[in-house]
Amino acid sequence: MLLSGFAGRVVLGYGSSMTRSTPWISALPLTTPRLHLEPLRVEHATEAVETFGDARLHTWIGGAPKTLTELEVQYGRQVEGRSPDGAQGWLNWMSRRTSDGRLVGTVQATLERPTDDHIEASLAWVVGVEYQGRGYGREGALTMARWLREQGVDELTAYIHPGHEASIGIARALGLSATSVLVDGEVRWTDANTPPGTPSGTGAA
Repeated sequence: MLLSGFAGRVVLGYGSSMTRSTPWISALPLTTPRLHLEPLRVEHATEAVETFGDARLHTWIGGAPKTLTELEVQYGRQVEGRSPDGAQGWLNWMSRRTSDGRLVGTVQATLERPTDDHIEASLAWVVGVEYQGRGYGREGALTMARWLREQGVDELTAYIHPGHEASIGIARALGLSATSVLVDGEVRWTDANTPPGTPSGTGAA
């Protein structure tokens, strides 16, 4: 996946022992009232290095902003749409503001099949510091989640730092509920026990 962990933990999972030959769904262009969600391309790195270049984005996950070259290499891997062993599907969208064409963030999902008849999507979202507080993260994440459900994804999850109030608001808007599971200090949220169509809360990211 992309940079994330800013909003939800995304597991690359290169070491998975479960190889799947079944094709994964591919990201398609999506539209929200204020955004175009563009499937990731390597060329996005030129804009993304600026949008995601503020070190404050790493408050919740550590690390540092990536260089243009690092992003190009990373995106080149991610556009394959799956992990090398095929155990995961990777969906990445860049969020572009329709009013002026600016790249404001990203939404993403890592797909896994815990069982052959169950697809789980781990969600994440990132909004550039300059564009936070305007609801772009929530808007993009809601559109992505709705599309994933339409594609037959059975369960949506996210891993969120317990102090990240904006992302907690987005998770609630998606209909996710917090669990008692902690992974690397992040709480696992899921819609597994939430009836469809019952989102609550708002997100400011």
